[in-house]
Amino acid sequence: MSSIAPVLNILARIMVGYSFLFLVPMGWAWSHDGAAHMDVWLHGMALTSGVGLVVWLATSRYLRELLPRDGFLLVNLVWTVLPAFSAVPLMLAIDGLSFTDAYFEAMSGLTATGATALSGLDALPVSVNVWRCFLQLIGGLGVMLLVVAVLPLLGLGGVQLYKAETPGPMKDARLTPRIAETARGLWSVYFVFSVACMLAYHYAGMSWADAFMHMCSTMGLGGFSSHDASFGFWNSPDLELVAMVFMALSGISFARYFILWRTRSPRSLVRDAEVRAYVVTLFASSIGLTIVLLAHGAVEQPLDALRMAAFHVVSLATTTGYASVDYAMWPVFAPVWLMFLGTFVSCAGSTGGGIKMVRMVLLIKQSRRELVRAIHPRVVNPVTMGRATIPATVIAAVMAFMLIYGASTIGLTMLMLLSGLDIITAFSAVVATVNNIGPGLGLVGPAGNFGVLTDFQTWICTLAMLLGRLELLAVMVLFVPQFWRK
Repeated sequence: MSSIAPVLNILARIMVGYSFLFLVPMGWAWSHDGAAHMDVWLHGMALTSGVGLVVWLATSRYLRELLPRDGFLLVNLVWTVLPAFSAVPLMLAIDGLSFTDAYFEAMSGLTATGATALSGLDALPVSVNVWRCFLQLIGGLGVMLLVVAVLPLLGLGGVQLYKAETPGPMKDARLTPRIAETARGLWSVYFVFSVACMLAYHYAGMSWADAFMHMCSTMGLGGFSSHDASFGFWNSPDLELVAMVFMALSGISFARYFILWRTRSPRSLVRDAEVRAYVVTLFASSIGLTIVLLAHGAVEQPLDALRMAAFHVVSLATTTGYASVDYAMWPVFAPVWLMFLGTFVSCAGSTGGGIKMVRMVLLIKQSRRELVRAIHPRVVNPVTMGRATIPATVIAAVMAFMLIYGASTIGLTMLMLLSGLDIITAFSAVVATVNNIGPGLGLVGPAGNFGVLTDFQTWICTLAMLLGRLELLAVMVLFVPQFWRK
């Protein structure tokens, strides 16, 4: 008890703080749904804070500084416990919603995946849709990153949490001397972008409620919508342009914006190899997909083809998952290419999922290095990013990540196939959830949802979302025997 109690104590404090987030949907319920719907959020708030307070008091004797092992354990507990409490109001507000589907929906929200098991979104209470989307705003940059920003107020260190939570292979670099200052800086940038996004949506034609909800899911790169037709509900080039701009911005590391703001110079952004690869990939894919649509006659007008191609390239590549049309009906190359983009395009330090562009760049450079070494065994040819030489330990970590990533994707797909799903639905559902993309293909494509899956299949996808959000290693480390040894 003495070893795990300090972790539970911090988890309890997080739960108490997290319970105040229920005030956001409660406010929307009061203004849009009527006082009767406020009870749902009051119950959720009371349950979360009540359990948190009980655990807090029961473990208050066991405070100590977090060890690296504690950081990994706490992150995993936060990302499995908070969705359970987030699911309770969904079950209370939506008749017939099972705990499995409610937990899946909450996990999809907090991991900013955007895969939904719900239909009839247009008929749901506003507060329910607000809660689904608001979870993506919170989960986009990471609940734990927010916690790190306020941990000094609790007298606790945050370095272990930051390293376990932050996406990307190079986690030791700090933007400021104090880790909490770094976290606050990133959240400040996130907040400014979020306000700008909401205002842009409103002035482009959305109501304030829709603008708030789609700001949440755009900045979090989650893709939840308040309408079953997603962006097809408006069929508005202006709104799609706003979405593309902020999705593209959110797909870049927020650390780059923080550095840009502090230095008042765009050089760190322009010279970044990952950002350049990101922009080139989005641009080239948009042009290429436009040509494919025109060549196959899927879209007749060039401007319409460019509009549809660019919107869905940015949406899927950044792992947002918005759709304005059913792109699964396009030539087969198009939806498969869009899914592929979602596996690697977003940058490390962004709110996107996938393996991250920096890992893809490092893998390509490492492969090229090995080809050169095959011809010239004694050549000195280190892997570099910009002007920095990448240590062998980082390359090894990237290779290990890719091995686990591939094994996890194959293993989860085989389980989905074993449960009776067809290959397209099974594989795309796993790829969409592991990479936090949202919609897949087949039964879980943009015109369908994950509600067609059985409970067993839904839990597999739920696990896949957790693995993807915590970048696999942070979860897999719990299954290493050495982790539990003193």
